[in-house]
Amino acid sequence: MFSKNYKIKNKYSADIEPHEVFLDNMAKAEESESGFSEKRFEVPLKEIKAYVLMGIFILLVVLIFGKVAYLQIFKGSDYRLLAENNKGKVVLIKPERGIIYDRNLKKLVSNSPAFDLVCDRRSFPASSEQTIKEISELAVILGKDPASLEKQINDSVEPNVLISENLSHEIILILEARLKEFSGCQVENNILRNYVLGQSFSHLLGYIGRVTQDEFTGKKSYAINDSSGKTGLEKSYEEYLRGIPGILETQKTAVGIQKGQEIISEPVPGNNIILNIDSGLQQKVYDELEKVVKDVGSKKASAVAIDPRNGQVLALVSYPSYDNNLFSKGISQKDLDQLVNDSSRPFFNRAISAQYPTGSTIKPFEASGALQEKLISPNKLINDPGFIEVISKYDPSIIYRFGGVTPHGWVDMREAIAVSSNIYFYTIGGGYKDQQGLGPTKIAKYLSLFGWGEKTGVDLPGEYKGFIPSPEWKKQYKGENWWDGDTYNLSIGQSDLQVTPLQLALAYATIANGGILYKPQIVNEIIGVKKFEPEIVRQGFIDKENLKVIQEGMRDGVEKSYGSSYFLNSMSVPVASKTGTAEIGKAGFYNTWASVYGPYENPEIVLVVTIEEVEGLRSGSLTVAREVLNWYFNKNK
Repeated sequence: MFSKNYKIKNKYSADIEPHEVFLDNMAKAEESESGFSEKRFEVPLKEIKAYVLMGIFILLVVLIFGKVAYLQIFKGSDYRLLAENNKGKVVLIKPERGIIYDRNLKKLVSNSPAFDLVCDRRSFPASSEQTIKEISELAVILGKDPASLEKQINDSVEPNVLISENLSHEIILILEARLKEFSGCQVENNILRNYVLGQSFSHLLGYIGRVTQDEFTGKKSYAINDSSGKTGLEKSYEEYLRGIPGILETQKTAVGIQKGQEIISEPVPGNNIILNIDSGLQQKVYDELEKVVKDVGSKKASAVAIDPRNGQVLALVSYPSYDNNLFSKGISQKDLDQLVNDSSRPFFNRAISAQYPTGSTIKPFEASGALQEKLISPNKLINDPGFIEVISKYDPSIIYRFGGVTPHGWVDMREAIAVSSNIYFYTIGGGYKDQQGLGPTKIAKYLSLFGWGEKTGVDLPGEYKGFIPSPEWKKQYKGENWWDGDTYNLSIGQSDLQVTPLQLALAYATIANGGILYKPQIVNEIIGVKKFEPEIVRQGFIDKENLKVIQEGMRDGVEKSYGSSYFLNSMSVPVASKTGTAEIGKAGFYNTWASVYGPYENPEIVLVVTIEEVEGLRSGSLTVAREVLNWYFNKNK
């Protein structure tokens, strides 16, 4: 037993620190490596090891803070929503979709309530007996196959799954009584789009359909059972018609029992839209096209009506059509297959997407160019014996013959337009004997000025721009030279020339109004947002006195007994017209055109009609034009 007199006193009363133990261990290691022992309490830490430890510490801190920043900044909104859904559920309140009216404020579409069943996939854990039971019972209620329903739920990449849409009243009643049995499922409100006039407006209005996966993930304003515009004006003006959804939060207890709902924000309805379209005219055009197409044994046609004073589209019809209500209500696979496999392509909007050879409807624009270039006087007479003969430049023994439909004798420009003389337009287009012609480059120049070969900018999706052939194009894509015969064919609207009915209507509107090419506009006003004013593309490229000659030639085509549009002379309102018959490569069949405007002195409507694959030289297009314009001019009397 030691005496307290010999007790060693330590002036440090604190416990031994961890770093002291760590340093003592390092000291022992140093002694072992050096082979000798030195009794001491501390060994200095090597500088390199201190830096390594500090580097590791800094790296760990950077990684931790980087991960925190990523979760907070880039994934914060997603995890915030998941966190909110853990204590409740945030759903979008669908806004009322905007209504579309015609120019006279007649409602073209309406909304009616619909209901969908939406379930949370996370409430159906895989391989659970309860899940199998719930899915089987849901399948019985909905009339679905249990295996297909289970696959639909399991294959969903989103938490919310649209189980069934447009529920019937009977199913809604059953679900409301039993909904508590299916955790994570609820009946959500939706809208059903009703298209009042169906087929006659389907290419114009289009339709809405369920959002795609890309739309749903790309825009947070769409719910899984939402709809968006797929074609037509529904697509073009989706951002205005759609509206802004509201937000509804359903609160739950920790064990998942609903305890209340709170509206975070109210939905904002979509904007209503007023069109320039006259619904009565649109329906009349469709009805007359359908009647005449069947009479002449054709299947496909289109028509466009323009107000030449401002470029407003009064009617735009493509035939055949389809019922866009089928898509709004959820089209069956059988109906969809029938439409898709129809050889007449009812989905195809011929008014803006079909590209046709123009036939003789090119002639007024070619005449405009010849007058503007001062190549010919409108009063100069050219003999039309029914053909021209051109001697080959390379072999005088070879003579090329280009024929007309019938001989017309001596004609000036006005009469040449009225009777549609091929010989006259061969001459001013390609040149013949002592008369210089425009040639392919200048023909293309003036066609372009009238808007051919470029998109019109109409406010509909899917427009095509047409095509004007040139020597350069032929050399590059066909590997052939451009011959005089190519110019002659181009002069009468044949060859590879292509134009859409809308382009042709706008070009004739330019003749009717004295030289102003307008951008076509279907929508007149987005209520509360914007009213569209007439937009001029170009003007002044043809002198008014030159256009006056063209107008007189088109009027003679109706008024004179020899005119190609004399069929229209009995109308109560004086009109001007130019017809066209284009070869299509099918023997004995043609695409027929009628381009008419009136009243002649003060034009307020231009109507262009085309019917495809008409057998023989029949006037189906003129018949449509006469019936439609008679109705139009007399409807308010």
